[in-house]
Amino acid sequence: MEKKFKINEQIKAEKVRLLDEENKNLGIFSLEEALKICRERGLDLILITEKGDFPVCKIGDFGKFIYQLRKKEKEKKKTTKGSIMKTIRLSFNIAPHDIQIKANQAEKFLEEGFRVRVEMRLKGREKNFSEIAKEKLTNFLKILENSKNVKRIQDIKKESFGFSAELKKQ
Repeated sequence: MEKKFKINEQIKAEKVRLLDEENKNLGIFSLEEALKICRERGLDLILITEKGDFPVCKIGDFGKFIYQLRKKEKEKKKTTKGSIMKTIRLSFNIAPHDIQIKANQAEKFLEEGFRVRVEMRLKGREKNFSEIAKEKLTNFLKILENSKNVKRIQDIKKESFGFSAELKKQ
């Protein structure tokens, strides 16, 4: 958002297209006339865009304008959950019932629109039994794929700490 907006005397155009507080087009004015209208109303002249024949300026309180822009950005960030990844870690000695609980948690994350990364960390002697760990992770993924329409983004991948896989909702 860190776009720098020009206000009042910082604007260097000769003529501007003027919008009022409700974004209604007032027409094309010289910069002096637009500044005079703003001063009469006790508000600022905010340069929205310099593109086009005439730069577009809005009459309004600059602080309120910036506040509204930041508020819109926060709302936009809230709606983009698909890029946020949640991680679920499984241990080597996980019980079958605990696998089901973790699968339910992963389903919940997927329903909310998040991507899910499933990890199984192996420590010490557990690394010697990597086939068993991979089998447990495969069973976990089968539970998820059977219950909902889940798409595997990344198949089971061997990493330095153990195994991982990524999921998202179809």
